[in-house]
Amino acid sequence: MMGSLLDHLVEITGHRDHDLLDISVMTALLNMVGVAEARVMELFQSRGELFVRPRVWISGGAVKTVDDEQVTAEQPGEPIVSFPGLVACIAQRKNRLEETRENGQHVLWIPIWQNDKVSTCLEIAHIQPFTAQMLQVMEGILSVYRNYQSLLDYSERDSLTGLLNRKTFDEKFARMVNAKPSESTAPDDGDRRHHHDVKSQWLAVIDIDHFKRVNDQFGHLYGDEVLILVANVLRTSFRAQDRVFRFGGEEFVVLLRSATLADAQMVFERFRSNIEQNSFPQVGQITVSIGFASISQETPVVILGRADQALYYAKDHGRNQVCYYDELLDQGLLQVGKKVESVEFFFDDPTDS
Repeated sequence: MMGSLLDHLVEITGHRDHDLLDISVMTALLNMVGVAEARVMELFQSRGELFVRPRVWISGGAVKTVDDEQVTAEQPGEPIVSFPGLVACIAQRKNRLEETRENGQHVLWIPIWQNDKVSTCLEIAHIQPFTAQMLQVMEGILSVYRNYQSLLDYSERDSLTGLLNRKTFDEKFARMVNAKPSESTAPDDGDRRHHHDVKSQWLAVIDIDHFKRVNDQFGHLYGDEVLILVANVLRTSFRAQDRVFRFGGEEFVVLLRSATLADAQMVFERFRSNIEQNSFPQVGQITVSIGFASISQETPVVILGRADQALYYAKDHGRNQVCYYDELLDQGLLQVGKKVESVEFFFDDPTDS
């Protein structure tokens, strides 16, 4: 028992990635406690309301993630009011709360408190009441999990918006691009016009239009509030398996997974429209420009450069629009290999070695 617990603690503390950390804690709960069901849930705000959605869960005796069961963008999450036990636990500032559901299932809510806030919680279900020994083992596992969540948030996330930061993007994007060719369904450039129905991965660069005017006219406090509200719209506009980053300043990046070109264009256009229709306190209306490209077997520098070229075409031709790199290329509006001086690249280019 003790040896097995130590093995799981070593596994948990060996990760420097939120996804792997979540999987490790679910695996430990499954093997050490034998819980029937459990979920790691993230909390986020949209239009003044709190929502929750699962990142990793136990189902049918196995650990699953959002990558295993695709979640559509139309299902951003469930309102937190659908989970009264979680609401009560947070309102009463408790570390855990146990409730019994109508079906006889015993549920334990465990919010992960960090700096007096909750952005992650665990929902653990069992067919029998939780024994003192089960609670003791879980508390040991979750104490380590809580500490490592805090460390990873500090290193991986932007302190203002809570989105993943530039350093984390460099690591995750390099891993995605360097994956085996079979894991990427992006078509070759020569066939791109004939593969609109093929699911692929996409990278979008998003820039807030005229953001300097916001800071100059209203001050940096309102500018920061705009960034936070844009980040909230980003969270609800994309699925849990997609990745959203703040690059710095008013620029954001999205890694959109497993979508056709038509779906990618629809999702990015919907986000652009959501921002345009959103009312920002004091500031009023703002807009964003978006450039995106397919994630192929090119280097990260090349792919990011393509999305950035599309973005700057959008900025130079009216703003408040979504531009696709390949489409601009087909129309002769962009040139292959054109250098974009506005972006700094921090990737190691294998051609330099």
